[in-house]
Amino acid sequence: MNKVSSHSDKQPASVVSRYRRYLRLQRNYSPNTLEAYMRDLDKLLQFLRQEQVEPVKATLDDLRHFAAALYDLGIGARSQCRILSGVRSFYHFLLTDGYIDSDPTELLESPQLGAHLPEVLSTEEVDKIEAVIDLSKWEGHRNRAIVEMLFSCGLRVSELVNLKLSDLYLQERFLRIMGKGSKERLVPMSPRVIEELRLWFKCRDDMDIKPGEEDYVFLNRRGAHLTRTMILIMVKKLGAEAGITKTISPHTFRHSFATALLEGGADLRAIQAMLGHESITTTEIYTHIDMASLRREIEEHHPRNIISDNNDTDE
Repeated sequence: MNKVSSHSDKQPASVVSRYRRYLRLQRNYSPNTLEAYMRDLDKLLQFLRQEQVEPVKATLDDLRHFAAALYDLGIGARSQCRILSGVRSFYHFLLTDGYIDSDPTELLESPQLGAHLPEVLSTEEVDKIEAVIDLSKWEGHRNRAIVEMLFSCGLRVSELVNLKLSDLYLQERFLRIMGKGSKERLVPMSPRVIEELRLWFKCRDDMDIKPGEEDYVFLNRRGAHLTRTMILIMVKKLGAEAGITKTISPHTFRHSFATALLEGGADLRAIQAMLGHESITTTEIYTHIDMASLRREIEEHHPRNIISDNNDTDE
């Protein structure tokens, strides 16, 4: 009998219960620390349930997708590190307690802490990504509409996959989003987004849609709504095909949306409202991106930085 088979009950509830007891009795964690670990673990378990993966069968790729989902949800680097540290603790427990025979977190990387500016795509790079989409395939117009909506509306990937037909107001050119904390916001839609949606809807009308999925805007080939992981894989594949060397995710398009608005002269408060940020300080990361170009402009054009020929003469 191998090591892994020593546990007959591998049901998630039983595993989690044993892990809680391990933290309380063997690690001697305080009630507050224990609950913090369990809350973070619950994020992983919810993700794996959505992906239909049992915790004891999760692979390194599954956990990397989870880490990418944390980023896509806008969770800060420090919080990502804390959550992933808890994930490592959980899988160390599974390994030492005989549930698994290898630890999938050994090569799982955490984000670097400290100042980090997100990757940003130019409009030309977004156009390149859209240009490589094969419109002869059934999902072509769907993928074009997804990329355009991420870039033109700045949606979180979770908001995109949960978008409903009943949230779209095409005549009025805006959509309704239920964001974090069940806070509703209205986001304008560009004519380009509306055109891409109309082309996708022509394909969508011919689909066999699963019962209960009829109101979702974006569907997979089986007629069910998409998951965050599907979107992540899609944009990474399209980026590679377009020759984009930047590390991109669905969240990259959200950053690019905000940066394009800022560089176009939009007020930071307006960007905050369209992104659905609770605090203006969350939005202010985009000012750091714009400040770099502003500094170049000052260095090149401010009179204090221009050396005149007259200044070369000795007095």
